[in-house]
Amino acid sequence: MSNGNAVMEMWNKVSRYPGGKLLFSKAVSRKAPYFKTVDASIEELRPNYARLTMKKRRAVQNHIGTVHVIAICNLLEMAMGTCAEASVPKHLRWIPKGMTVDYTAKAGTDITGTAEINPEDWKPGDLDVKVTACTTDGTPVVVGVIKLWISEKK
Repeated sequence: MSNGNAVMEMWNKVSRYPGGKLLFSKAVSRKAPYFKTVDASIEELRPNYARLTMKKRRAVQNHIGTVHVIAICNLLEMAMGTCAEASVPKHLRWIPKGMTVDYTAKAGTDITGTAEINPEDWKPGDLDVKVTACTTDGTPVVVGVIKLWISEKK
């Protein structure tokens, strides 16, 4: 079930209780404080997949009243980081190397961000994490890839 991964073990423990997902999300935001700016909630987490949500609120809007793309990129980086930490094999480590995104539509609603990793790609070298952000009706507003550098632990 958890594959011996501490992040997955903690998620599996707390997410089943009322308020557990919120508590877990806040703990992730404390670990990387810049995630607090989007106030995201981790809704689903399993090895090689994460789904997070972010409310459309004044703090993440731009001058035209849509969700700012940089806030969306922050949401997607949180999704990728949570997904990677929940999935990385014990003998490997990861670090972000770059992000390439396309803005495909206006983000006028709450946003759902997902990160997906192909399990066979966990080996030293580059690893592409597919990221997507969608509006509440499922319209993709940002699609892209976050590139990770994977290496053996010393």
